[in-house]
Amino acid sequence: MALFGKPKYTIVRVKKKEIPDGLWTKCEACGEVLFNKVLEENLNVCPKCNFHFSVTAIERLALLVDKDTFKEYDSDMVSADPLEFKGPKTYKEKLAADQSSTGLKEAVVCGEGLLDGGKAVVVVTDSRFIMGSMGSVVGEKITRATEAATKAKLPLIIVSGSGGGARMYEGMLSLLQMAKTAAALKYHNQAGLPFISVLTNPTMGGVMASFAGLGDIIIAEPRALIGFAGPRVIEQTIRQKLPAGFQRSEFLLDHGLIDMIVARKDLKGTLARLIGYLS
Repeated sequence: MALFGKPKYTIVRVKKKEIPDGLWTKCEACGEVLFNKVLEENLNVCPKCNFHFSVTAIERLALLVDKDTFKEYDSDMVSADPLEFKGPKTYKEKLAADQSSTGLKEAVVCGEGLLDGGKAVVVVTDSRFIMGSMGSVVGEKITRATEAATKAKLPLIIVSGSGGGARMYEGMLSLLQMAKTAAALKYHNQAGLPFISVLTNPTMGGVMASFAGLGDIIIAEPRALIGFAGPRVIEQTIRQKLPAGFQRSEFLLDHGLIDMIVARKDLKGTLARLIGYLS
């Protein structure tokens, strides 16, 4: 028998304070949950494991080019639909959706500006726009930017980030851009002008097999995935397990495909010094 009778309980329901979405990001490499403001202050690099998140073309330009010095080339150029491609989405629908979501008209931004006071033509691809793939407009804009650098006797910097390679919505026309960009770079090289290629995560396919792989100096960000076919495709083809770190920047530096690995925070200073040395 209970001495004081049956105890009474009062149930208090505490309303859980809602946390707004978009405040945190989980690191793809180490799994650390990062406060977005801290991540942005660290240039979108994980402070725990140094994983370099992808950044937009506009963010990249802000990191590299001196403030208020960038003059964009061919900003109004947009893709046509030469094959009238139809799938789950038509090519026109895909273009419209990515234009709306990214605020860009195509997957590349080209122009000229100053890097620590040194003038250069700068080209940056954006992996959010159809995976940064190279169609007719991307190839044309890069070719024109390269020709402008040659005419003005300026160094050229191309920052690549493409998981899509050549854009097969345009079929053979996209593959032709590989030769066209390479030809423009050849004339730039013959003029004795430096071309620095910066590879970010990922740089694959026809982009890597053309302009991205032709730099006089090739720089990569840490742990960037770089190659032609992806590692899963290669393993399925050769039926062998690939070495640890295969196609990552560190592996490729050890095997001579790239010249330097440079952290994002050091990239602008490194590019500026190289331009000074090579010019």
